[in-house]
Amino acid sequence: MVITTRVRFYLALSCWLLLAGAAQAGIIKGKVSGPDGAGLPFANVAVRGSATSTGSNEQGQYQLRLSAGTYQLVFQYVGYRPRTETVRVPANDSTVTFNITLVPESYSLTEVTVRGSDRDPAYAIIQHAQQWRAYHQREVAAFRARIYIKSLGRLSETPSKIFGLIKVGPDVKPGIFYLSESLSDIAFTQPDVVKEHMLSSRVSGDSHGISFNRASAGRGLSFYNNLVKSGFSERGFVSPIAANALLFYQYELVGSTQQNGELVHKIRVIPRRHSDPVFAGFIYIVDGSWRIHSVDLRLTKDAQLDYVDDLHIEQLFAPASGAPHAWVIQSQKLAVDFSAFGFKGTGYVTAVFSNYDHVVPTYPAPPEARPLVPAPGSPPSTPPAIAPVTTKELTRQIRREKPNLAGLNRQVRRQVQQARHDSLRHDPIARMRKGEVQLIEKGVNERDTTYWSQVRPVPLTEEEKIDYHKKDSSEVVRKSRPYQDSLDRKRNALSPGKLLLTGYTYSNSFAKRSFVVAPIFNELQYNTVEGYVLNAQATYTQRTDDRRFVNLTPTLRYGFSNKQLQPSLTANWQLDAVKLRQLGLVAGRTIENFDRNSQLTPFINTTYSLYANRNYAKLYRRDGAELSYFWEPVNGLTVRGSASYFNRVELVNTADYLWHDVPGRAFTPNQPVAEEAPQGTGFGSSQAATLGLSLSYKPGQRYITRPDGKFNLGSKWPTFNVQGRLAVPHLLGADVRYLLLQASVRHTMQFGLLGTSTVQAVVGGFVGKQEGMTFADYRHFSGNRTLLAANFNEFQLLDYYQYSTRASYFEGHFNHHFNGFIFNKIPLLRALKWQEVMSLNYLHTAQIGHYVELGAGVEHIFKVVRVDFYTGLQSGQRVGTGIRLGLGF
Repeated sequence: MVITTRVRFYLALSCWLLLAGAAQAGIIKGKVSGPDGAGLPFANVAVRGSATSTGSNEQGQYQLRLSAGTYQLVFQYVGYRPRTETVRVPANDSTVTFNITLVPESYSLTEVTVRGSDRDPAYAIIQHAQQWRAYHQREVAAFRARIYIKSLGRLSETPSKIFGLIKVGPDVKPGIFYLSESLSDIAFTQPDVVKEHMLSSRVSGDSHGISFNRASAGRGLSFYNNLVKSGFSERGFVSPIAANALLFYQYELVGSTQQNGELVHKIRVIPRRHSDPVFAGFIYIVDGSWRIHSVDLRLTKDAQLDYVDDLHIEQLFAPASGAPHAWVIQSQKLAVDFSAFGFKGTGYVTAVFSNYDHVVPTYPAPPEARPLVPAPGSPPSTPPAIAPVTTKELTRQIRREKPNLAGLNRQVRRQVQQARHDSLRHDPIARMRKGEVQLIEKGVNERDTTYWSQVRPVPLTEEEKIDYHKKDSSEVVRKSRPYQDSLDRKRNALSPGKLLLTGYTYSNSFAKRSFVVAPIFNELQYNTVEGYVLNAQATYTQRTDDRRFVNLTPTLRYGFSNKQLQPSLTANWQLDAVKLRQLGLVAGRTIENFDRNSQLTPFINTTYSLYANRNYAKLYRRDGAELSYFWEPVNGLTVRGSASYFNRVELVNTADYLWHDVPGRAFTPNQPVAEEAPQGTGFGSSQAATLGLSLSYKPGQRYITRPDGKFNLGSKWPTFNVQGRLAVPHLLGADVRYLLLQASVRHTMQFGLLGTSTVQAVVGGFVGKQEGMTFADYRHFSGNRTLLAANFNEFQLLDYYQYSTRASYFEGHFNHHFNGFIFNKIPLLRALKWQEVMSLNYLHTAQIGHYVELGAGVEHIFKVVRVDFYTGLQSGQRVGTGIRLGLGF
């Protein structure tokens, strides 16, 4: 009885304290305006001496929920003079309205002069910032914070059809098409590890939706990096304080002003050449410490952004609470104007950081810095910070003042380890696994409007309130079967464009069910073995709310010349969206290319057969089944196992139809010609029972865990793969024996402004005893003898079958995308937004010796086309040239 009484007492006391705390809370809200009364969007409002801050919305409105008391609020907006105001928050859930007007900062040029220099004083400031860039990039070893992110996208114009062929859905209209909010706890540790635990999420019009907002997505926008990744272009953009920034920018000192005891320089950033990947706007540098105070920078059409006309970036930094010599970001905003395929619109992503905790500086105290301007109150006899010097002498002097960062890595590691030890064991972030950058658990989207009104640091605009109200209140109707059926009736309407180009899709959105018929150009084919072919194929898909699915693809293939019907079924089951477990089945009778990975698609082979007398594809029939299982047991490691049994049958030509006859050219027999099979590649029929195993490993793979599955984001390390295929003799009458082993590595490397390279190397061969091998069992290399390239990462001049092997081989592919590094310097090509690319392909077998292809080309022609010219060399002798045309986004 005593224990029960104590428990009740503690529960009552806890509830009383919680209620008392809530009763003592209040709200400060208002509007941050400019001199003209217009609201200042995304202004920062912080509580001095604490880690609490918020931001204003698009209309300049802000709100803060604080315990009862008196506070000093600091109102800041990039380019405006900060204001600090004392505000009293009463108790009992009361609301205080406090409007504030900020005025543009008055910058003076009288404080900064560099006598004897032939350049604007801004250059000396930028050079100091360059010398201190690495220091500020790493000055915070670790921190914890809370981040609120709001994303909004709105359409101003929508087309009725895309490319005049594909009809836009009836639910795509002008107005807000996406609005979401998220609140997360994040942890950062050097060198660049961000862990995020999402606490709550809201998506307008989707009560079960989870926001795609992610804190780590903005790490590429650090201007302390030499290159800034915008997310809207393949190339990076040079930071105004990058090591080589003086080659790309001109600078102009607008003026300097005192803010919170710091002298802040406002510098205009001017591109030297509009063709360069550079920003324009303003960067604000703190004198003495040479850190970034804030940025107000823009990328325009000249920056070669993909589908974006304008990108505006604003960032604001401030001293960390408890560690004032280490600064952390307070807010960040990205705003875009976009236009693509007839769509036009705007959007923004704003992030507000608050509740900074466990901020661990990398250095106990910053190295001594030398200010450009003497501190206020310095004796008149104090010599100027920079004596009269020439530009070269000034540059040498600044370089001598570079901070000594020796031993930094060891110090960073110690600080990071200490920060990890200080974290609580029950903290969800501390429990996150290696590589996991975001954890979203069930229930984050189940918060009501009352919760959001209390935790939302940035108030909603009237437009956003209306969007939430309209879409949330109509969600039941929009997700009802009658409404979904009415939309499906419009979406499911037949049109010539669908039948010819994209295929026809019949959807039942309410039941999460769809039925897709392939386009006509894929349904109707021609080859010399079957003649005209009807390849009737459709895919049935059933999905679930947790991202699992079942795909069933029945195919009825009929050849009008050989009068053969080939029925088959392909099925895939997604068993687990987190472990990525999939079960696959292929069963029935199919017509296969000897090279199953060939670039020679049915459409290309049909075109060349009917128009050019070139029946490149060599085919055989396959009867049987294959069962496969795909699994990711641990992050970064994927396993695919398979077991199959097939009866393979040789086929012969039965048709010689032509739409255009090339004189003196005839169709070739349906028997590949190969150097390693001088007696011919015919085999009659053969039975093979095979077991396959493939292991792929991507070290350091980053991923997101959501209630509906695991989403892999990639890695900075290569992808390694080992695989084997074993043909087991005498099993179910199988007459083939061999063992094929192969290892490969694939990697994408970033070279800054010089572009991106992709390299792949493959080595393998057949080992042990071989019995009954047919040409279908050989290792084939994906060649190309046509103008059309289906895959630019493969060989483009190599014959399809001539150098297929049953021995050892080495294969290599290299592609480098310059991302406009050269063409952007040529006015006409820059206007066209074309980009240059080069490639190298290599193959070595006992028969071919050393075979090399060198290619150079242009991609992004009309945004989607790529054209390359190739030269082939075999053992140092040129063996051919050719032009290849394909897709190159």
